[in-house]
Amino acid sequence: QVQLVESGGGLVQAGGSLRLSCAVSGIIFSIHAMGWYRQAPGKQRELVATITTGGSTNYGDSVKGRFTISRDNAKNTVYLQMNSLKPEDTGVYYCNTEAPHPDYWGQGTQVTVSS
Repeated sequence: QVQLVESGGGLVQAGGSLRLSCAVSGIIFSIHAMGWYRQAPGKQRELVATITTGGSTNYGDSVKGRFTISRDNAKNTVYLQMNSLKPEDTGVYYCNTEAPHPDYWGQGTQVTVSS
């Protein structure tokens, strides 16, 4: 059974930081490129950042220079360090494989940035 469990969200003031974690089980984590996605209220889910098996990263234009994605294959975990948070970063954050699998979506973790 595949499980992706996100954690680390919360309420933070603009300019603050959060670190999200996604613990993955049920798949061979090390052979999958991974991604973080977010869904703001009333909007479609969007890609935030991706990381390949070799550690190469890519970011959405709105988060470049502020967010950092990383992975720890020994812990089957992918992280998202979010700095200089803005109110428009508010939403539910999810992880999934880079080509998102429809059965892998978890509950997500809520991030709320107050102005």
